Amino acid sequence: MSESARPLIFVTNDDGVQAAGIAALIRLATEFGDVVAVAPNESYSGMSHSITMQRPLFVSAVSSEPGLEVYSCTGTPVDCVKIGFDEILGDRRPDLVLSGINHGSNANVSVIYSGTMGAATEAALYGIPSIGFSLTDHSPAADFTAAVHYAREILARTLALPAERLAGLCLNVNVPDIPFSDIQGIRVCRQTRGNWREEFVHRTDPQNRDYYWMSGRFYNFETEAEDTDEWALRHRYVAVVPVQMDLTDYARLDTLRDHLSRPGLPREI
Repeated sequence: MSESARPLIFVTNDDGVQAAGIAALIRLATEFGDVVAVAPNESYSGMSHSITMQRPLFVSAVSSEPGLEVYSCTGTPVDCVKIGFDEILGDRRPDLVLSGINHGSNANVSVIYSGTMGAATEAALYGIPSIGFSLTDHSPAADFTAAVHYAREILARTLALPAERLAGLCLNVNVPDIPFSDIQGIRVCRQTRGNWREEFVHRTDPQNRDYYWMSGRFYNFETEAEDTDEWALRHRYVAVVPVQMDLTDYARLDTLRDHLSRPGLPREI
């Protein structure tokens, strides 16, 4: 990208192309560059990194004006990134990918279930810097004032990084659902360790078939750890976690290599 050119910013989400969060993010992104947005035609929350393989994908133009193109896709957030990069953008390559603004938190281990972050990590696999933004308010009518303010600050600072530090960068940004004036600032931290424990409501439909509604809650294993995203959110900070797609357990790599690869172990099970 030349110094005089506007960056090309790709925008997507998992709440659907009509969600208030992506509308706010698109408006913000146009302040920084030309925007192409490809988002699901309906909510695909919780789809993580899933892709569509057993049915065709349909893409429809929603709107077009100088510097802004918006498309709807019948696939998942990751589908939107893939078809956006490979078909819609053509020879163009985005300088940055933004996903969100999600209605609801994607902090802690929720990052692995999140369609918002699935899209962001997919972009990072292409070597393109990406940021997933979430507001810890599930309401369709959520107030995105604070989220947009801090997204603007994070976006500006990210674009100012040297090119060698941008390649493959992926950030998970969560903004607490509190009054703007109460937010204490930005805190770079790590993912909180914990897990989700599901609860299912069991019901029977008019045809006497059993069905279940899933709910549950997050159990925080380190409530007092001050370097985690949950601690930051609880103490009124915007939590920024750099994430990566390499799932190798490096702490155990050498031990397992020595134990499982040494001569003398049976080669057949």
